[in-house]
Amino acid sequence: MKMNKLMVALPMSLALLVPTAALADDHGSHAATEQMEAPTATKAAELRIALDTILTEHAFLAVETMQKGIDGAEDFDQASAALLANSDDLAAAVTSVYGEEGGAAFLEIWNSHIGYFVDYVVATGEGDEDGRAKAIADLEEYKTEQAQFFDTATESRLPEAAVKEGLDAHVDQLITSFNAYAEGDFETAYATERESIHHMSMFAETLSIAITDQFPDQFDNTNPDTPAVDLRAGLNMIFTEHAGLAAMAMQDGVDGAESFDQAAGALLANADDLSAAVGSVYGDEAGEAFSEVWGSHIGYFVDYVTATAEENTEGQEQAKADLDEYIVEQAALLDAATEGRVPADALEEGLTAHVDQLLVAFDSYVAGDYETAYASIREAYAHMTMPAAGLSAAITDQFPEEFGEAAMPSEMPATGMGGMSGNSTAPFLWVLAGLLLAALITTVSVRARKQ
Repeated sequence: MKMNKLMVALPMSLALLVPTAALADDHGSHAATEQMEAPTATKAAELRIALDTILTEHAFLAVETMQKGIDGAEDFDQASAALLANSDDLAAAVTSVYGEEGGAAFLEIWNSHIGYFVDYVVATGEGDEDGRAKAIADLEEYKTEQAQFFDTATESRLPEAAVKEGLDAHVDQLITSFNAYAEGDFETAYATERESIHHMSMFAETLSIAITDQFPDQFDNTNPDTPAVDLRAGLNMIFTEHAGLAAMAMQDGVDGAESFDQAAGALLANADDLSAAVGSVYGDEAGEAFSEVWGSHIGYFVDYVTATAEENTEGQEQAKADLDEYIVEQAALLDAATEGRVPADALEEGLTAHVDQLLVAFDSYVAGDYETAYASIREAYAHMTMPAAGLSAAITDQFPEEFGEAAMPSEMPATGMGGMSGNSTAPFLWVLAGLLLAALITTVSVRARKQ
């Protein structure tokens, strides 16, 4: 089928994905154009990261929307609209590869499963066991139809049986997270939410492999499954997840929600993953330093939430001032770690945008402007692809021997919606991959920690 240049139709989320040099400016003899030719920024890499961002955001928004539904929250409609806007982004990506007809067919199938999840939420709220069973049966039919779509579209590079297995996991994770939340088991709810986000990152990897194998010329015969791209994808997953979890934990905080401790625990577990990744590259001392600085800004956001709930304007201003100091400290730390490959001034600009986006999302939520709140949450989620791009480019430039190119897989991963290739890399990289992707393999038990 004729293929357009991938992702050009995606409105907000992918507009921020392209410039690797946004946070990784020129270093020494490296020009910006050369940065775009880095192993983390090939056409195949951009495809994988775009899919990773959309698909992980789907899981995040689906869980949060289902929670809003069972709570009877005032912002349920806006959360639902954000989830459906995410679907439109994904359909636009599918359309750019498989044409208008393929995109329309995908969107109809994909949105059906969102509707079935809503049916399950409504039935749960009404204590309607027959309705819950009907929604589960509808989801079973959806999985078969969606698996057949991907099998046909990719010319069996994603076999129906394997995709169905992956969709089984996806649906089970969302239902498990929702049931646990509805029953007040918030620790399981948030642990499984994180698992569902990470699982969709695996599918993004597998789907990008299938597409680039199907249309190699459109991606300059580049490979989305190299050590360098794995690094960027792992960071992309953690950074974007941070933005989503932070936004929702702040909502829980100002609402005085029973689930706040566990929402904060999930956010801090995400921070631990990121600190471990930094430590695996730059050493334990650097990882601990990063953890202390990164964790401080989470605390300052909590301070802002607390001050807002208490209508303490002075406390809000102090929290903002603390966040400004954090930005300078975090930028200096990463500038030093990357030996100037991620310049402090560019980092300060990016971190300022990150802080502003989360504060706008929170302030809008408090003011009841839910449309702006969810638009800002999506913007914050997408924006975090930029530090992932910049930091991964810097690391691969610093340690080129650890991130050599790998050949395209000789066969598709067998797990349908995830899996790792058999590429041989340095032991250091496997340590990093293990730290970044541990939650992909096991259900993480997240300890609840109060900020």
